[in-house]
Amino acid sequence: MQPQHENWTLVEEFVLLGFTGINEGRLPLFAFFLVMYLLTLTENAILVLVVATERRLHTPMYFFLIHLSCLDMWYTSLTVPKMLASFGSPGGRIISYSACLAQLYLFTFLGSTECFLLAAMAYDRYVAICVPLRYQEMVGRDACMLLAAGSWLVGFLTPALPIYFMSQLTFCGPNVIDHFFCDASPLIVLSCTDVSLKEMVDFLVSLMVLLVSSVVIVVSYVRIISTVLKIHSVGGRRRAFSTCTAHLTVVSIFYGTLFFMYVRTKVASSINLNKVVSVFYAIVTPVLNPLIYSLRNAEVKGALYRVISKTKQLAT
Repeated sequence: MQPQHENWTLVEEFVLLGFTGINEGRLPLFAFFLVMYLLTLTENAILVLVVATERRLHTPMYFFLIHLSCLDMWYTSLTVPKMLASFGSPGGRIISYSACLAQLYLFTFLGSTECFLLAAMAYDRYVAICVPLRYQEMVGRDACMLLAAGSWLVGFLTPALPIYFMSQLTFCGPNVIDHFFCDASPLIVLSCTDVSLKEMVDFLVSLMVLLVSSVVIVVSYVRIISTVLKIHSVGGRRRAFSTCTAHLTVVSIFYGTLFFMYVRTKVASSINLNKVVSVFYAIVTPVLNPLIYSLRNAEVKGALYRVISKTKQLAT
């Protein structure tokens, strides 16, 4: 950390600029984000309820899906309410220095955890298709608990080093963050000290998380494809692939946006583009995940129908 200049006035709070530059479209944009947020909470809560109450869905894949749904609800709740507040009074855009670092820590924690949960789900699909006779042994209750707990623990520890280096930076003005939450890139720009070490740490940590989790996913699906192609029956191949399509779709959307955001050159950087991509993986993806898993899965649709039928019977 560089010595502080005697004339520096240290920043104690930041202003989240968000989408306040859009005047004519503020109300439609506010309504859009509000609807997306409410849909995220509703869809994921319903999915958790259906999986928890239906014994047929008490399998490792849906065990991880409950974790993923809970994570998506917390993910959006961390950023969207503050962003919605920024559409109102100017005070809604203000966030303290400590709250900003806390938001950044939790956002990185939840994003990293989702990477590892998706990797655990890929491993589950690999075992189910490639070594089905050992499925109960390799992905039993204890193994699922260990994989889930490990995902949350490693995800929680991931931001520790980046946030430590962020806390060592000095912010002496301006204090306007051109984003709708405290993301690392627009926050680093405001620092009046050398940020080269911080940028390197961020890049290496992000790259490590993405590579470790994506390698597990890629290797799992390479083995899955290799096994499925050996199945002589076309119907058998279709059934095997159908168990992976929902997960593979979610993985493609989530990792595509993350790789674009955090593993790219500075030439490709753009504040406005960052906002758009951030909206996609922080707001749109959590809305799509439960839809993808339910619309493409007959088991979930059947369980949802049974839960609705039971609810109607109790109501009458």
